[in-house]
Amino acid sequence: MRKFAVIFVILLVIIGAGGFFIYYSQAHQVEKTIQDVQDHSSEQQTADKKQEKHDSKQDQKEKSEQDTKKEDDKTSIKAFLEDTVQNTINYFTNNEVHVVSIGDSLTEGVGDTTDGGGYVGILDNTINQKKHVAEFDNYGKRGNRSDQLLKRLDIPEISNSIKDADIVTITIGANDIMKILKENITDLSYADFNEERLNYEQRLIKIFDKINDLNPDANIYLIGFYNPFEQYFPDIKELGTIVKDWNTTGEKISREYENATFIPTIDLFEDSDTNLFADDNFHPNTLGYKRIAKRVLEYLQPEHAT
Repeated sequence: MRKFAVIFVILLVIIGAGGFFIYYSQAHQVEKTIQDVQDHSSEQQTADKKQEKHDSKQDQKEKSEQDTKKEDDKTSIKAFLEDTVQNTINYFTNNEVHVVSIGDSLTEGVGDTTDGGGYVGILDNTINQKKHVAEFDNYGKRGNRSDQLLKRLDIPEISNSIKDADIVTITIGANDIMKILKENITDLSYADFNEERLNYEQRLIKIFDKINDLNPDANIYLIGFYNPFEQYFPDIKELGTIVKDWNTTGEKISREYENATFIPTIDLFEDSDTNLFADDNFHPNTLGYKRIAKRVLEYLQPEHAT
């Protein structure tokens, strides 16, 4: 009996030792796993920090490249206008000119990737590049139609600015055409555009008259519009004729006023080998605005002044 008890105790010791060994092995394995996880986490954090630094450097590099591109665009703008600008600068310097620009998104400068304010900003930066010799007020508003612009001329800020202006530039009409397209897209007819063109003509006369009432000494420059609809509606070939008709109306009205001049731009955008449109395929890109600004500068020179 005593012998059996001794054997039983020995078995308990062996089983206990084995259990302890198993427990110790599992605990050690768990500890090792935890350490591996911690090591992996530490390595991952280090890798994440390195990636963050890389991403930050990449973002800074991309931003720097974008800033450089904008500066290059501005530099190229000055080079692009160099042949034209000097006579205009001299003219503006001698006359201390105040320019007020009104109209739609072309005046606002939508599509200009340099955020420079489109053709108005280009004129400002070019004419005032060495010395501030001209004052520019930009009241362009995206989406403006001729009826909306006519109402905006009653806004005190705009009307007071026009009263003090030497030159008023206008871009208007493209959104009038776009309104007809949106409202009649399933049943377009030339008659719809022709009828609205006559309404546009009457509103344009009212716009000119109101400007002259505010300031009869100001020179008015109506900037004709190109054909942006070709990008959106390439299958509607008649839109090219419609745009020309509306430009002809603008030119005709301008000729009826001694202090008004029509500036054509449709020919500037007929270069199929050069991309002159922004990503929306409607507004000019920076190059498109450069072409408009150059054309406007040509008309603002003394020989073109009314």
